[in-house]
Amino acid sequence: MLELTGLFAVAFLSATLLPGSSEVALAAALASGRSGFTEALIVATIGNTLGSCVNWALGLYASSWRGSRFFPVKDKDFERYCALYQKYGLWSLLASWVPIIGDPLTVMAGIFRTPLIIFLPIVAFAKLIRYLMVAGAVSWMI
Repeated sequence: MLELTGLFAVAFLSATLLPGSSEVALAAALASGRSGFTEALIVATIGNTLGSCVNWALGLYASSWRGSRFFPVKDKDFERYCALYQKYGLWSLLASWVPIIGDPLTVMAGIFRTPLIIFLPIVAFAKLIRYLMVAGAVSWMI
């Protein structure tokens, strides 16, 4: 049980703007043999999806800080991210699992006020597919 709690925490934090590697945590949980395939997959997916919801919530409030010295993104980069999200829309959230670009995408979804009821299933699906590939590879190697 402690392993799954740790997996949840790592998956959650890895989905936020903090650095982390939930794939390694999932692989370790599965390789140890103390966590079942399905349990670990569900815990990692839920944790990572909820972490992305934190990014989405941050995005809801981020645009009000724009122009402030506390705003973490340069205007040029912000405009570029906005253009990409507007160009590819909701379906760009299918790339929310991709390292480096996935977290900003989930923030942009909040900035553009993507409804949570639409955001959640798309992001959860993307995260689940990624974890299925990782878990499948680990299971195949063990």
